[in-house]
Amino acid sequence: MYKILLALAFIGNLLIGCTIASINRTSDGGDTIALRYAQQLSLIQYKGYVQATLANPWKEGAVLHSYVLVPKGRVGDSLLQHDAQLQAMEATVVRTPIVHAVAFTTSHCSLLYDLHAQQALSGVCDLAYINLPDVQRRAKLRPKDTAAVVDCGSSMQPDVERIIQLHPEVLLVSPFEQSGGFGKLATLNIPIIETADYMETSALGRAEWMKFYGLLFGRALQANALFAQVDSNYHALMAKAQQTREKISAFTERKMGSVWYVPGGRSTIAQLLRDARVTYPFADDTHSGSLALSFETVLNEAGNSDIWLIKYNHHPNTRQALLAEEAGYAQFKAFQRGKVFGCDCAAVPYYEEVDFHPDRLLNDILQIAHPTLNGLAPLRYYHRIK
Repeated sequence: MYKILLALAFIGNLLIGCTIASINRTSDGGDTIALRYAQQLSLIQYKGYVQATLANPWKEGAVLHSYVLVPKGRVGDSLLQHDAQLQAMEATVVRTPIVHAVAFTTSHCSLLYDLHAQQALSGVCDLAYINLPDVQRRAKLRPKDTAAVVDCGSSMQPDVERIIQLHPEVLLVSPFEQSGGFGKLATLNIPIIETADYMETSALGRAEWMKFYGLLFGRALQANALFAQVDSNYHALMAKAQQTREKISAFTERKMGSVWYVPGGRSTIAQLLRDARVTYPFADDTHSGSLALSFETVLNEAGNSDIWLIKYNHHPNTRQALLAEEAGYAQFKAFQRGKVFGCDCAAVPYYEEVDFHPDRLLNDILQIAHPTLNGLAPLRYYHRIK
């Protein structure tokens, strides 16, 4: 009977056009794990395993990936690995808790520390950009040291040989639209956990994915407790934002080469600005990812915004340096009035924290946009550019 139920759970994912909502309704013997904000993730608890379904953020109604999380020691490997019928199902079986993983993004590295599962971090990509002192320390240990973290190269061109030598149980990799798949990684017979949380349209929706990662690493209780605290902090800050009647507008980022990438109107950053009662020039856009715009378009839409928020690595850290990069910045009202605020991502753990701690970023935005509000924490990431 258990084998039949497991097979039925897999079969649900094969239905063409099957949505997350319909999976919840048609699953037999499963209890939906409640998610308040995440729209691209579904978790269903069955007897002995959890089914996780990731919606395809680029194709409405389609499934990006489906996983069956089975605790180690609960079900024999023969059932999971050698049953021809189960192998034919479009789902990936993951044995939990994971104790050896390679993470391709700095935010997921940081989350493992938050969940006290950092020892499961065996390898990382883009090591030079990970602003976590303990990861940098562990990367200097001998590879055979059980606490070592191995540098697996660039996330765009990972060192497959090093990954194979690590024998990881999973790879945490961010999917991208029209990327063409995962190349050689897909041939390694190592489960790829598609970390599509960045495509959520709300900051809390993205942060809530920590519940999924908590299940993967055997830290479900810690993840639930952490998210409850983040949720509470975030709503307390939103309540503070309602105390102000100021009409403040803000835009973000800067021109990179010939293109200016700005957050889409349905992105988590756009949502954060709305929650801080800040007007965003591109709020009417319907994309949850980034928009590639020309300098002229950004100037036309955001030229009169009150505040400009930028991120950088060490430079440009002054307004003179910004002008040296692009003389046209002088045309923006925020630049003229000295309301440019920068985040040096090489000095502060912005990318490590904000995905799963959006309350900390919301506090910064409130401090900058509404400095007269009382009870806010000091700026954590941003400072005024001199």
